[in-house]
Amino acid sequence: MQAHEIDYQIFGEEMQYVEIELDPQEIVIAEAGSFMMMENNIQMETIFGDGSQQQGSGLFGKLLSAGKRVLTGESLFMTAFLNQGNSKSKVSFASPYPGKILPIDLTEFQGKFICQKSSFLCAAKGVSVGIEFSQKLGRGLFGGEGFIMQKIEGDGMAFVHSGGTMAKKVLGHGEVLKVDTGCIIGFTKDVDYDIEFIGGIKNSIFGGEGLFYATLKGPGTVYVQSLPFSRLADRIIASAPRSGGNSRDEGSLLGGLGNLLDGDNRF
Repeated sequence: MQAHEIDYQIFGEEMQYVEIELDPQEIVIAEAGSFMMMENNIQMETIFGDGSQQQGSGLFGKLLSAGKRVLTGESLFMTAFLNQGNSKSKVSFASPYPGKILPIDLTEFQGKFICQKSSFLCAAKGVSVGIEFSQKLGRGLFGGEGFIMQKIEGDGMAFVHSGGTMAKKVLGHGEVLKVDTGCIIGFTKDVDYDIEFIGGIKNSIFGGEGLFYATLKGPGTVYVQSLPFSRLADRIIASAPRSGGNSRDEGSLLGGLGNLLDGDNRF
């Protein structure tokens, strides 16, 4: 199935949103909860699965599509936005946390792009969102993404979101890039993704960077994020007030003095 051809524009710097321009009868599918705004001619409909098998696939095909999404941490349902008017109309989708939106033209990546779970934002109707299962034991257990990643396939436009600043690395044949296991956004299908032990007792115990690197071997293109959501969430949880409304250092003898010295004054 050929995907619908959609036009788009990305707005913002650190809290971005993408505006999709739809011709009459064109459809864009989006992750539940990513909708921001739309013009009057566009109709919203909740669909089962990713929308790529909605016509002529039967109940089994729809269940299979939805089941794959559950394994990647997404919900069973997605939202389709159809332009029912006679002229072009626009609909916008926002990223769920600070970072960048990455537009992916699947025709430039041989019809397939592999990305981290829960990174999919929206795509043209006809793009398939499935799973990429790792057959390497070490990668599945220690790679940060588990045994399952998201797989986006088709011949249209798709959009994924990342945390912080995004870096694009084009790897030559045999070239290796070592990345923190949580900092991978995605990569093209020819990239060989594995893990490598950091090595050294001091590095492993006191380095604070975990026990493994992710290794990505070319040829292919790799996208890396500077602030994974898991890292951001850990910092927020660590700094959140404990029971009684106090922060983690306010219960100590020097907690208040420390806050005064570092400028963290709460009155």
